[in-house]
Amino acid sequence: MQFSTTVCRYFRICIQPDGSDTLMTFSTRCGILPDHSTKGQHLRSTLEETLHSTLHNFHCSKEKKKEYIMELQKLTNGHHQGFQHLEEGESPEREEFLPHKSDGENPPQFTDFEGKTSFGMSVFNLSNAIMGSGILGLSYAMSNTGIILFLILLTCIAVLSSYSVHLLLRSAGVVGIRAYEQLGKRAFGHPGKILAALVITMHNIGAMSSYLFIVKYELPLVIQAFLGLQHSSGEWFLNGNYLIIVVSILIILPLALMRQLGYLGYTSGFSLTCMVFFLISVIYKKFNIPCPFDGFTNHTAENISIDGECEAKYFTINQQTAYTVPILAFAFVCHPEVLPIYTELRNPTKRRMQAIANVSILGMFVMYLLTAIFGYLTFYLNTEAELLHTYSKVDPLDTLILCVRLAVLVAVTLTVPVVLFPIRRALLQLLFPDKPFHWVRHISIALCLLFIVNLLVISVPNIRDIFGIIGATSAPSLIFILPGLFYIRIVSTEPMNSRPKIQAACFTALGFIFMSMSLTFITLDWVYEENRSGGGH
Repeated sequence: MQFSTTVCRYFRICIQPDGSDTLMTFSTRCGILPDHSTKGQHLRSTLEETLHSTLHNFHCSKEKKKEYIMELQKLTNGHHQGFQHLEEGESPEREEFLPHKSDGENPPQFTDFEGKTSFGMSVFNLSNAIMGSGILGLSYAMSNTGIILFLILLTCIAVLSSYSVHLLLRSAGVVGIRAYEQLGKRAFGHPGKILAALVITMHNIGAMSSYLFIVKYELPLVIQAFLGLQHSSGEWFLNGNYLIIVVSILIILPLALMRQLGYLGYTSGFSLTCMVFFLISVIYKKFNIPCPFDGFTNHTAENISIDGECEAKYFTINQQTAYTVPILAFAFVCHPEVLPIYTELRNPTKRRMQAIANVSILGMFVMYLLTAIFGYLTFYLNTEAELLHTYSKVDPLDTLILCVRLAVLVAVTLTVPVVLFPIRRALLQLLFPDKPFHWVRHISIALCLLFIVNLLVISVPNIRDIFGIIGATSAPSLIFILPGLFYIRIVSTEPMNSRPKIQAACFTALGFIFMSMSLTFITLDWVYEENRSGGGH
């Protein structure tokens, strides 16, 4: 058991004092590690995940690492040629402990630097990435599904998102990669890398556009209300197209130029605080707005006598229900941000990152559910696709609603830089995979992305259909399809007939089913609306 003893000595010397859980885990594993008489693939497959995915947790001096690596190299008869990289002077944090293969290709890199972001800040960043503009439409989604069906769908999407993060972290841990695009490359070669980068880019550009659309339509109304104007006077500061450019340059761009995502933890925390204020206001307004609504316009007042207008529906299926599932799936997509946040996490382990994901998803689940229920129980059948617009019909100059609008604007504005980081990382992995960090590339990509998103938001008057397509394609790809495929292709230590592999395969199939159904329903809705419009003319 000389080999096992050496490995355990390495762990005991290199482990951080506050890493007792990790030490206990690997001390247990050390007791069952194969000794030096075990040869070849069995040795590599048994040790690979344990050592490869945990080197970054152990902060020995370079000399101490070199000493034990030389011992391991001797004991394994040179099976793991990748150890020589550390002896040649490369940063230990950038090297994997046991390379998956040594066929002349560059070994996958586990992390670019030692993570410094705390658990709390990581929760703020991931929660901020999960929380999207879709929260404003959840009450409308509930009005088109009913309370019980909405709760079932929301719970399923949240649980499946958490399981998806587990598959993603498991795949990343096995091969020592913390970039979504590199996982795609490891699983399917260069086409997989391109596919992952394109899906992330498409999804996050859609998310950034939705945030800036809120700024475009809400900020002019807020300014107009604070100035006491009943109608727009045509001034430039009441033009949404000009305002999104100003907000992008003065607020979003400086935050997007941060080198590390962890630095945005404070702005993410403030953004979440704004959304908590939004939630509290929605709950408060439920008990202050009567139903039927006296403050609605005459046109709406004519509909007050509709049977069941102020009754909650528990199960509802209608034409708009087709958009509900994509909206809910879109609301929990955080997977492009998981690996960058994992990279910057202090003392990163899979268990620690999974806990961050679970806390973030649970927190957003509670916020989503409360917002949807109290918003729906306030307006019932009168709930509109954008909840704040519905409140404006009651009292356009309500001070609390104006403050809520301002808080939502701050929240979505501060979320844009968090969503921009994975797009930039994907483009860097795709276009400059072997280049070191450079400020020119860092700044140029941020400027180009903001320019494209601003142009999209200014040019496209209605992007509901675009978001429907993105929610029905990129969301299931990021939550279901790609994590499941990555796990099946990358985790080679488990046979295909094992329970984890079968679960991953079913998970992937569920993603394809979900995508097909959503696209079919949305297409039928388009055809129905087109036929109805044609008949109306």
